[in-house]
Amino acid sequence: MESVGAAVIGAGVVGLACARALAQRGIETLILERNDAFGRETSARNSEVIHSGLYYPRTSLKARLCLAGRRQLYDYCATHGVDHRRCGKLIVATSGRQLDALAALQRQGEANGVDDLQLLSAAQARALESELSCQGALLSPSTGIVDGHGLMSALLGDAERAGATLARRSALRGGSVVATGLELDTGGAEIWRFRASRVVNAAGLWAPQVARSLAGFPSALIPHSFHAKGNYYSLAGRAPFSRLVYPLPENGGLGIHLTLDLGGQTRFGPDVEWLPDPPPGQPIGDFDYRVDPARSAAFYAEIRRYWPGLPDGALTPAYAGIRPKIAGRSAPAADFLIQGPAQHGVAGLVNLFGIESPGLTACLAIAEHVAAELDVD
Repeated sequence: MESVGAAVIGAGVVGLACARALAQRGIETLILERNDAFGRETSARNSEVIHSGLYYPRTSLKARLCLAGRRQLYDYCATHGVDHRRCGKLIVATSGRQLDALAALQRQGEANGVDDLQLLSAAQARALESELSCQGALLSPSTGIVDGHGLMSALLGDAERAGATLARRSALRGGSVVATGLELDTGGAEIWRFRASRVVNAAGLWAPQVARSLAGFPSALIPHSFHAKGNYYSLAGRAPFSRLVYPLPENGGLGIHLTLDLGGQTRFGPDVEWLPDPPPGQPIGDFDYRVDPARSAAFYAEIRRYWPGLPDGALTPAYAGIRPKIAGRSAPAADFLIQGPAQHGVAGLVNLFGIESPGLTACLAIAEHVAAELDVD
């Protein structure tokens, strides 16, 4: 049976960062991707925002890895020619009742180590963005935007130069835990079985399903999957804003926010559309990524809380993404769940569960964390 040093399942931004980290440490690395190209799912269907790290509980992996990852990502983009901009963002209180929550968010961010947050009055916020309507705002200068596809291309290029191989149209069909690592079945019409000393399950939406397909893995440690669709609308013309604008967070997401792409175009989203839960232990099918035009009414209402000047008829359905959640709509937001051998007892395996936002920002830090879990110097 053929063998490799490491197999990374999933060629999204986190999987590619992990493959890069392993290959650059001299480990023969194979990247398995079920689609015909990298980054076709969650990594291509998000806001492409570099987050500062202010939203998450202080001791959480999300807080620690986002803060470290943000610093690493800005450096990486600068040294690898990945298009990005540190444009900053304003988180706004649209009523007086939200001012206490805004101040609490500042305290949360500062506790996490975000050291550049500025609490602004309504007048100070409008001096920065004249079309903005708010009762106060929190300025995060270290928030930015990035070309997600360019970032993934750079990560894959690094990994391939270090000897990694991307296998497209190579879905994982199953596998088993053996004494010498893991045996995996992959491929399309023809199945190829091989042995990997190390396996990184970075399958995103399908990560719990991948773990469940590994015979010998303790099923009680696999979290249940929940999925929240996030719809986006694009703006006809240009918005009169130079920074990102966010409302206060809501259950399941960060609210319908205004983001800019690197070409200056504006989009709004994502909202939170909880999808029906699959039966426990059952495989999930493909997702419907179409945006329902009827959702625009709610978008107009939410956006006009902070931009009353949004013209009628200015929004067009753009795209949607699915958040790979491991906590449902009535539960508190879950932390990243990174399971290594110390947690599940299977040598050489790391599972990445619930890697939603800020996964893109944290990708390089997650990769370092995975390498440490695998005890790779």
